Amino acid sequence: MNLSEDEARRRFAAARVARLATIAPGGAPRLVPVTFAVLHGPRGSNSVEADSTSKVSTREDSATAGVARALGGGLGTVVTAVDHKPKSTTRLRRLDDIARDGRVSLLADEYDDDWSGLWWARAEGVAHVVEPPAPAHAAAVQALAQRYGQYRDRPPVGPAIVVRVTRWSGWYHG
Repeated sequence: MNLSEDEARRRFAAARVARLATIAPGGAPRLVPVTFAVLHGPRGSNSVEADSTSKVSTREDSATAGVARALGGGLGTVVTAVDHKPKSTTRLRRLDDIARDGRVSLLADEYDDDWSGLWWARAEGVAHVVEPPAPAHAAAVQALAQRYGQYRDRPPVGPAIVVRVTRWSGWYHG
């Protein structure tokens, strides 16, 4: 059964990891797992899904809320960043993909061998890369640190990806 946009957004925001799909040169999809935060909710909401379970929202401080409103729009903003996990470079191919074509999709899901619990939620949108010390980068890092304990002691210093969501969709077993 299809999820409503609000329910797809709620389930997506509650997930701990998503998969980011970008468009590689030649049009092939490129898919990677990412940590993320939902900065700006639908229809002018200013909550951040940032606690460990993402079921309880916290209010953004005024600087983050202002950045989220400026970046976002109608359906919200999802952010992720290049962090300290081992990589050969911080200039990842996904960043080049977004610079070339900002259309992206993020997918979160829940699998259970009892298929009655299956669901997926997708955020489609337009992404751009922001570098430190831009205010948008600071807002992304702050939201990620609120959501993931690993980032409180060691915040991401690499580029951030900011996605302006244009569509939420999803499905559940029902």
